[in-house]
Amino acid sequence: MSILRTSNSEIETEDRLARHAEPLPPGQIGRLTKIYGDLLDAIGEDSSRQGLVRTPARAARALEFLTQGYRQSVEEIVNNAIFDSEASEIILVKDIELYSLCEHHLLPFIGRAHVAYIPNGKVVGLSKVARIVDIFARRLQIQENLTTQIAESLMNCLEPNGVAVVVEAKHLCMMMRGVEKQNSIMKTSCLLGSFKDDARTRSEFLSLLKE
Repeated sequence: MSILRTSNSEIETEDRLARHAEPLPPGQIGRLTKIYGDLLDAIGEDSSRQGLVRTPARAARALEFLTQGYRQSVEEIVNNAIFDSEASEIILVKDIELYSLCEHHLLPFIGRAHVAYIPNGKVVGLSKVARIVDIFARRLQIQENLTTQIAESLMNCLEPNGVAVVVEAKHLCMMMRGVEKQNSIMKTSCLLGSFKDDARTRSEFLSLLKE
């Protein structure tokens, strides 16, 4: 019998990849910092005044974090957290908080994702579902694409019988500017496999969302 042993360094590496991406190179952070300084000047501010003197560097680091999904992959995040299972019913993770940046205005949209799948001999660690959501949310996005990317990535890495994803979010690009509608919520869905093909499975999923 062979025993798989995992070293402390391997565990630390897995934990780092699951939580944070590699940082941007110093040169890119420097470029971002300069760009934010130029932006402040362009809107008529004085980027050298006390309250703003460190703002470009802070904003650069904030954007680095908010877009770290570009420097992560589903394979890294999931790693070895796929396990054999005889489960065959719907597994649903509800109310996964998410925030992202609208690719049209670079303003946030904030909401929740509900992710379900039907195992086909394999299940994935619970926290990995939320981290898959984060990978794609922490990129410049539109909600429609974000929903599809979450569903397709889970379908590809787990090969389940079906995947269903619903995302509901408020968009600050609609709340703070433009039509300025404060109470509108956008809902998007992506159904794959048995959730798309079987009406009873789809109905069960929708019922679970209401509970």
